[in-house]
Parts: sequence; structure tokens; C-alpha cells
Amino acid sequence: MKQTQHYIIGSPGKKWGQSEKHAWLDAQQIKRSYKEEVLAELTDSKIINDHFELTQYGALAYSPTDYPLFILKSKNWKSDCKNILITGGVHGYESSGVHGAIRFAGSVHTTYLKQFNFIIAPCVSPWGYATINRWNPYALDPNRAFYADSPVQEATALMTYISTLGIEFTLHIDLHETTDTDNSEFRPALGARDAIVQKNWDIPDGFYLVADSAKPVDAFQKAIINKVSTVTHIAPADTQQRLIGVPLAQFGVINYAARELGLCMGLTNAAYVTTTEVYPDSPLVDDENCINAQVAAIYGALDYLS
Repeated sequence: MKQTQHYIIGSPGKKWGQSEKHAWLDAQQIKRSYKEEVLAELTDSKIINDHFELTQYGALAYSPTDYPLFILKSKNWKSDCKNILITGGVHGYESSGVHGAIRFAGSVHTTYLKQFNFIIAPCVSPWGYATINRWNPYALDPNRAFYADSPVQEATALMTYISTLGIEFTLHIDLHETTDTDNSEFRPALGARDAIVQKNWDIPDGFYLVADSAKPVDAFQKAIINKVSTVTHIAPADTQQRLIGVPLAQFGVINYAARELGLCMGLTNAAYVTTTEVYPDSPLVDDENCINAQVAAIYGALDYLS
């Protein structure tokens, strides 16, 4: 590990106040279109008419017309089937999670539609998607904000919607990426914002999973790893048998305390939960491979439950 470098905003040893947060926000730019790249895919008639209905569950208050929030819900809901939650784009810059969730919805085989009910939230943080950002405009991380009285509207909107459903979930799979910018941009920014020393770890070259330490269900995680390994390579541990600084639980899997950290995968009481981590900066993959890896992870989880 290496200590992170000084960030361009703020002063060493001093937490950010409103002026620093405003300076950070002023430095952000729209780099891609949520409307053209995400909403256009979501409204594809192939997805909506055949298997899913599209529902708006909220909008980001700081720009509601630009960033409406949508879920895809199984059209033919069956009370005797297991309920599945798929989330993507909690960190908006992690592109393959967004498009992997949509790809799955558009290609899911009828066998799975007969067995399961699906709720799919493909892009929880659309401003983060548009600006290629981990945080929201208030310099807050949505994937550390899934808890009661959260100040992060990306998290609260989804939590509120899920609570209104009044259903129990069997599985929740949250689709993420680990990128080189985690070390070059986001960890330095976090260290500056909170005035704490951040250590950079080696970014794992390949796919891995983050399980909930409270209910890791090792066989379930292994089934997903096995499925994804047919599509892309699994990240090897470093010389200390760690991934992103965390001890390996098994090949390709580490454990995090989901509820304590406010992670999206701790959103429900599902018995089976996991967070995927794709590495899009690997020389061994391209965008299509990363999307396919996310889809394979979903199928690996569903096959385990079948």
C-alpha cells in the first residue's frame, strides 16, 4: 500500500467545509448522457412490453427533470415465487453495473421469469453516471448511505420505494466496478474531504465479489465466481492474500460488514447478498466483456437458487 497524494482541493489536515465542497462540485462536468445512454435503453419496447413494467420511483431533488429514477418490475408478478433485487449504478461511474442490469432485463430467459420475480434498479445514481463520479453533488458516497435518516437522496429514494413494496427478498445482487480511478481520484478526494490518511492498494486485475460478513454463504459466492470465470478472469489475491486491503475469504471473494458500512447490499433482509466488482481497466477486457461478466454474475446467483 502507498499513502495517497495530496488532493487539489482543501488543505492537508483540515476537513472540507462548504467552500471546499462547492469548489469540488464546480470542478465536475457532465461527460455523458443519462437520458441517451440509460433512459433510452430502459424504454426499449423489447424490455418493457414483454417481461417488465417501467416505474418511476423518484427523482433527484437537485435536478428532478434531468435525473428521474426508474425501476423495472416483473410484469407477471407471482406470489409463490422468490423475489430478486438487482441494483446497479449505486456508484454512477461504474458503467458495467448499469448496462449489465439492463442487458439482463432485455435478455433474461423465460425459465427464470417463471421461477422468480424481479425488481431491477439499474442506475441508482444518475448524476454520478453523467459526471462519471463516485459521489453525489454534495460530496457524499451513496454506497455508504443505506441507513435510517440517511442524508443521501439516491439511497433514501430506493430505500423508501423498497419499503413500500412490503415484500421479502431472497436475493440481492449489487453490481459494481473497481477502477484505476479509485486510487488516482476517489481515495485522494476522500482523504482530503475527511482529513484522514488514505492508503492506496493495488487494484485487483479481474472480477471479484464482496460478500456480507454477517451472512457470507460461501457456497453461494463460489457459485457466482464459477459462473463468471467462464466469461472473464477472476482477480488473484495480492502477496498478502488480500483484495483491496481485505483478507481473502475464498478465491475471488472478500467480506464487508454491509449494514455497519451503510452498503447497498445491506438494504434488505435477503439471505443471499453479494456485491460484484468488475475491473474495466484490465488490458484483458473491454466494455462488452465487463457487461457480460455482470450478467453472468446474476445468472450464477439465480442458478444457485434454482
